[in-house]
Amino acid sequence: MPNKKVAVLGAGSWGTALSIVLANNDHDVRLWTHRKEQADEINENHTNKRYIKDPLPKSITGYDQLEEALKDINALLLVIPSQAIREVCQKFKHIIPADIPIIHAIKGIEPGSLKRVSEVILEELPVEKDRIVVLTGPSHAEEVAIGYPTTVTVAVDNEERAKYVQSLFANNDFRVYTSNDVIGMELGGALKNIIALGAGISDGLGFGDNAKAALITRGLAEITRLGTALGANPMSFLGMSGVGDLIVTCTSVHSRNWRAGNALGQGQSLQEVLDEMGMVVEGVRTTKAAKQLAEAKDVDMPITFGLYDILFNETNPKDVVKQLMNRDKREELDDFLIQ
Repeated sequence: MPNKKVAVLGAGSWGTALSIVLANNDHDVRLWTHRKEQADEINENHTNKRYIKDPLPKSITGYDQLEEALKDINALLLVIPSQAIREVCQKFKHIIPADIPIIHAIKGIEPGSLKRVSEVILEELPVEKDRIVVLTGPSHAEEVAIGYPTTVTVAVDNEERAKYVQSLFANNDFRVYTSNDVIGMELGGALKNIIALGAGISDGLGFGDNAKAALITRGLAEITRLGTALGANPMSFLGMSGVGDLIVTCTSVHSRNWRAGNALGQGQSLQEVLDEMGMVVEGVRTTKAAKQLAEAKDVDMPITFGLYDILFNETNPKDVVKQLMNRDKREELDDFLIQ
């Protein structure tokens, strides 16, 4: 693909890692941050040391002014915390270039409205549905930044646009599949963070591999049930955004959600964990939203409800484990999909 101008809004670890992928594909990358000192560091030192330890490609330029970052671009990539998506979209909705793909790599569900990220973007930007592309999959920023083999999926209900975005990112280290199941890709990427919190709690409590394997498997059942109830293709949850992202997020120390859960399992309070990490833990917000969605759709999600009690009702994690282990006996696959 010929050189393209791509604006990346969000200069955290994931936004920076994806900027490196784009720069390695010879694209002109404009990495936007709301902090001028961070943009200056990127331009003067070619580093973003708070998030990525290695030097950045020189084709990545830092911006702290949205209008400058968005001028004459061919694609826009949003990589900001889910709670900031409305505010940021409102800032640039009058200056967004026409007809470019709007890609988001944000994994979350908005509490209250219970909307997926693409639905929030559609509410805030004057764009058509088939311009919004989801990029998701098992992809720790730390590994992507140094070129470890990684595979993701881009989803949009427009085959031509999907292939365009696929070509924008794909290279020898970064394999990209396409999908038209936007709902499944977004829900898989968001809901796995809940189960990763649980996996971290299990490890923090000192439980072994048996417990975590069961948690991941039954967590996948919950994700599939809720996703199917909301219109996703259940097969999507066997792919990169489902099983793939679930495995990597539940088993790696790179995972913020796993680390947060691990600290909770060791006895820290939620506020202590969030203060100590100093970064967004998407699974916390998503747990609240998923519980609301499950109640609205009458979907059985005992792990999610148990985690909600740990996070927001200060229930002892060991009590939640006891409740889960003593649920009514049943046939395993009877409740894997929505009842």
